[in-house]
Amino acid sequence: MPIRNGVKVDFDDTPKEAAVREAARTWLEQSAPRREAGTLATRRKWRDAATEAQLRHVRACKEWQRKLFDGGWAGITWPAEYGGRGGTAIEQAIFNQEMARFEVGAGALAVGVGMVGPTLIEWGTDEQKSSHLQTILSGDEVWCQLFSEPGAGSDLAGLRTRAELDGDTWVVNGQKVWTSLAQHSDWAILLARTDPDVPKHKGITFFLVDMTSPGIDIRPLRQIDGVAHFNEVFLTDVRIPSSQVVGPVNEGWRVTHSTLQSERALIGGGEGVRFEDLQALARSTGQSGDPVHRQELAKAYIRFELLRFLGLRVQTSLSRGLAPGSESSVMKLSYSQHTAALTDLALSLEGAAGMLGIEGAPDGGYWQQQFLSQWAVRIGGGTDQVQRNIIGERVLGLPREPDPSRNEPFRRTDA
Repeated sequence: MPIRNGVKVDFDDTPKEAAVREAARTWLEQSAPRREAGTLATRRKWRDAATEAQLRHVRACKEWQRKLFDGGWAGITWPAEYGGRGGTAIEQAIFNQEMARFEVGAGALAVGVGMVGPTLIEWGTDEQKSSHLQTILSGDEVWCQLFSEPGAGSDLAGLRTRAELDGDTWVVNGQKVWTSLAQHSDWAILLARTDPDVPKHKGITFFLVDMTSPGIDIRPLRQIDGVAHFNEVFLTDVRIPSSQVVGPVNEGWRVTHSTLQSERALIGGGEGVRFEDLQALARSTGQSGDPVHRQELAKAYIRFELLRFLGLRVQTSLSRGLAPGSESSVMKLSYSQHTAALTDLALSLEGAAGMLGIEGAPDGGYWQQQFLSQWAVRIGGGTDQVQRNIIGERVLGLPREPDPSRNEPFRRTDA
């Protein structure tokens, strides 16, 4: 076993973990179709530009989440009182590894299950937990994330959406952007500025928002791949009860840290494409013997293995009951860079066919869609540059990036 900071990284399951893996594998074999080689064309369906295709994808995700819930495999780390399994993080990681072998997924529910749920478990009131956790876990609620704004992306704390208290209700006005699947969401998590007279990180509050509330205008954004996955959302005098504030008022940045850590782990831990898929493409296009492409395939194999080892580092921490630290940023950065190099290589392997759209392209245009949609991975959850800053500051101990406005009242810096 390799040594990491004096600690051995485990490659093998403990007897208890092996039992969980066997139980998960048995249930999945009985409940889902196995993922086979040559099925990439069918996996492109969720990127279909047609609105009805996206609706079918959302419905399929909800159906699979319900099956997980009924089978006792949803929210493995969540408390049993909210429908979870009451298990450990390593058990969830093992189940995810096994599920990647099957043609199923609940990606449309990722914000709710992977980000909102853990945040509410840590910060939510008893009422918020009882109202939402079980419906999130069963797939009955789809959630989105109203964080980024036109002028506040990488510097999220510079957000300008305002929330003002009117009696026992907060009135929100502002604009959000890059909101995944807002048009299909029932609820959202929202960041809004509630005190402009303190430094920007101090005057933000974290809200839960019913997406059917009056004053919410959702406008889909059609991307380069033809899909309207993201949206801009306008909020005009949207009223939110005080009972839907998560954590202390004006301390939403602390709550947000929990959510963003979960988001990076979600993106960085993406199973997606396997090396075998790339290898099959090289063979089908007659490029597996080309010396230049063989060298690039070798590099791709190395990246796949490095990502696997990074996952094992996280898995080792989880197995010992430790919360991963900045490993999520390391994985997220590595995964986004790998995605860029992988899709470049795939289109190179296709040669002239790489210029085709969906119709007539190898694997039903799967690689074209991956190439065009790579920016969602490279920007979402914090850009590559943001992840480098986090790694530099929290892992390498480098000085923090200078920010003259950090300790100034937001009102003074908001030009």
